[in-house]
Amino acid sequence: MNNIIQHIKSPVFEMISKASQQLGTDAYVIGGFVRDMMLNRPSKDIDIVCVGDGIALAQQTAQLIHEKTDVRTQVTVFKNFGTAMIRYQTWEIEFVGARKESYRSSSRKPEVVPGTLTDDQNRRDFTINALAISLNKDDYGALIDPFDGVNAIKRKKIVTPLDPNITFSDDPLRMMRGIRFASQLMFDIAPDTFDAITTNVDRIEIVSQERIIDELNKIILSPQPSYGFKLLFHSKLLHKIFPEMIELYGVDTIDGKTHKDNFYHTLQVLDNVAKVSDDLWLRWAAILHDIAKPKTKRFDPSAGWTFHGHEEKGARMVPAIFRKLKLPLDHKMKFVQKLVRLHLRPIALVQDVVTDAAIRRLLYESGDDIDALMMLCRADITSRNHQKVAKYLRNFDKVEEKMAEVEAKDRLRNFQPAISGEDIMQVFGLKPSKVVGDIKNDIREAILEGKIRNTREESYLYLLAIGEEKGLTVQAALG
Repeated sequence: MNNIIQHIKSPVFEMISKASQQLGTDAYVIGGFVRDMMLNRPSKDIDIVCVGDGIALAQQTAQLIHEKTDVRTQVTVFKNFGTAMIRYQTWEIEFVGARKESYRSSSRKPEVVPGTLTDDQNRRDFTINALAISLNKDDYGALIDPFDGVNAIKRKKIVTPLDPNITFSDDPLRMMRGIRFASQLMFDIAPDTFDAITTNVDRIEIVSQERIIDELNKIILSPQPSYGFKLLFHSKLLHKIFPEMIELYGVDTIDGKTHKDNFYHTLQVLDNVAKVSDDLWLRWAAILHDIAKPKTKRFDPSAGWTFHGHEEKGARMVPAIFRKLKLPLDHKMKFVQKLVRLHLRPIALVQDVVTDAAIRRLLYESGDDIDALMMLCRADITSRNHQKVAKYLRNFDKVEEKMAEVEAKDRLRNFQPAISGEDIMQVFGLKPSKVVGDIKNDIREAILEGKIRNTREESYLYLLAIGEEKGLTVQAALG
């Protein structure tokens, strides 16, 4: 707290201060930069609010940067929002005029009019984001904290500046943001603030899916994402935004046989992945790896609860879930789908005798994603029996050693058979047909089973043998 001046010592703050004096306005650093400064978290995003024209202040600041450094700084103007942004060194600085907002019940987009610093702080979502630091000559470096945000930071509390019911009803996205900040910072949400989320949960329906998924992805990327998901669950927001995940919740018991709660198991897998990877899409694979268990759950009196085929059904569910949540339908979705489909395969290898053929097939099907798959599979071991977990993880070590041996020998990641469909058609004088596809598959299977090596010579001999079996006549030698 005593080091505020140290944190705003960069020349850029002095130039903003000077620019505001030249324009006759007051300027303040506000929001996330101040919050993160109090938390000793690195931040390169600076929000500047001025009592006046934010775009003019950005332009004047850019002019001063040019005069001082001889570097031209581009000002990006967002006229519809009354904001402007400049980049200076490693900083990204956004300027906006202080404003006062009012809302209609049918929209989270406010009606905005110019306002004072107090008006601007009143419209902030949480007290920790309403902190401001003066850049004005008379009180440079003074902290303006009208809602006791510093105390909220000390107590690790998420609190709204004004009545939380009004705050969340006005802009329901703030409910997601509150849970996101709690998850990122490991803060508690104040009881009346959390109660207001549960009261206003239906208001999330007026928020665009794109804004919702942006906040959800930030929760997923937090250090312990299960914390955010539990808040989403208990507030009932998760029921609104991701009902497929809610279906995982709960246990059934028949004849004294109970299955695990797949909702909390999924959260544990997600946390386990978060400990070893920051990859958003690997974390999504953790979230969705058991998503089809509710649809495949059966009770067998002799075997107990089963979820046969949940990995394949889950993989088929992935595109529809991505489409509904407005997640990308490109290679990221296919990566998640692949991991959902294959997540049981390494576990099956652990349970059985590990054969070279099984390893080849797994390497072929997983391709370059084998390392991510193994991270997911290790994370999926969540038994309370620590000895059982340790045993599985040791067996995974053996599987990975075997993979390294087979890969070094056979180079099977994303391999293509040495004989192509065009080669097959040339040798036997065939046109594109099912026969050509079948022969190509036979050659691939022979390679995966270790009957032949993936060389042109051995594959050609095998091709001739297949042709003889099928009664095909060689029309041309292989070039």
